[in-house]
This record gives sequence, C-alpha cells and structure tokens, in this order.
Amino acid sequence: MRPLLAALTFSLVAAPVARADETGYGAGLYVSHCAACHGMEATGDGPMAGLITIATPDLTQLAAQNDGVFPLARVVQTIDGRVALRGHGGPMLVFGQVLGGGSAVVDAADGTPIQTRGDIVAIAEYLATIQTD
Repeated sequence: MRPLLAALTFSLVAAPVARADETGYGAGLYVSHCAACHGMEATGDGPMAGLITIATPDLTQLAAQNDGVFPLARVVQTIDGRVALRGHGGPMLVFGQVLGGGSAVVDAADGTPIQTRGDIVAIAEYLATIQTD
C-alpha cells in the first residue's frame, strides 16, 4: 500500500502543467500522474514499477493489442476507475477523483457517451499519439 500511496502523493504535489496544446497538456499530465509506474516512454518501466506486484503494462501497445485501433473509451474508463485493475486501487491508482479539467465526454465503441474529466481525456488522447506497431 505504501508504494501506491507514495505515487498518489507524488501526483498530488507535482507542479501544475501549462496547457500549450491538448497533446502537450496530456503529455504533461502523463508525466505527473502516470510515468512513475509506466515510465517516461510509457513502456512499463517507471521507477515504481518494480515495487508493484503485477506487471506494469506497456501503454504504447494498446492499439496493437486491439487490432490496430486505440481503445480510447476503455483507456478513459481505466484511468477514471470504472474498469477495475488490481494496480489502480484494484492495483492501479484511481485517478478519476484526483484529476480535473472540467467535464468531458467520449463515445464508447457502441456510441454510448461516457462522461469523465477533461484531464483524463487529455491523458488518453496523448497515449493515442504514442502507439507503436
């Protein structure tokens, strides 16, 4: 529990990120809230990864693992805590209660709207830009 608490504390005290453009803003949020576990390159090798009892996923492979389509809605739901992961509080910290950015909506694969926070969408949209084959 302590490593997860330390990561959450780091996230809460990290310096605010200036909103330059949405991808840059999302990248800054990623660094502040995700890189400790997932690594600066999002490949799962962050400094906290070794302290977590499950493998930290490579976030650059999400599209490759989904037939080449980036699963935006699933990523949003994972970050905000709707999809339970052992590493996010289930194992990953749930950031839906921490991140702000106002209200935002993304569409699920079936067209159902998913209301979340703007910062969560910014991180997910950033992750979409760093997918590798």
